[in-house]
Amino acid sequence: MRYLAIDLGDKRTGVACGDDILRLPSPIEVIDASPREVLLSRLEKLVHEYGPDALIIGLPVNMDGTEGPRAKMAREFADECAKRFSIKAIMQDERLTSFAAEFSLNQSGRTHGQKKKLRDALAACEVLKDFFQSRDHTT
Repeated sequence: MRYLAIDLGDKRTGVACGDDILRLPSPIEVIDASPREVLLSRLEKLVHEYGPDALIIGLPVNMDGTEGPRAKMAREFADECAKRFSIKAIMQDERLTSFAAEFSLNQSGRTHGQKKKLRDALAACEVLKDFFQSRDHTT
């Protein structure tokens, strides 16, 4: 199966892709998160271009495992995407994915501007990587 992972943010949204076979998430792009319709329109084009079997949406869970207002927003966004794109949307805990992406970027030797352009897409890669790992524990 092929997946598109989405790391939804207030300002920017990262997108990555990957499949069950290689299990190597690849960053696609970072999209401005507002206006919302522009974000959804771009995501729709990516869904058509990449043909995923499902979307993996990052779920911002608190460190203690509880869900707050951001998690509710992410769930509503996932529902909206599922209906609009006629595709399954799966929520994936995204705790520490931004930290992992930032750590990778700090080791890369890139400039601040280069890092900013990649950060959210790499966070989406981390969401997808966590999704693949979580499936290892449930199968």
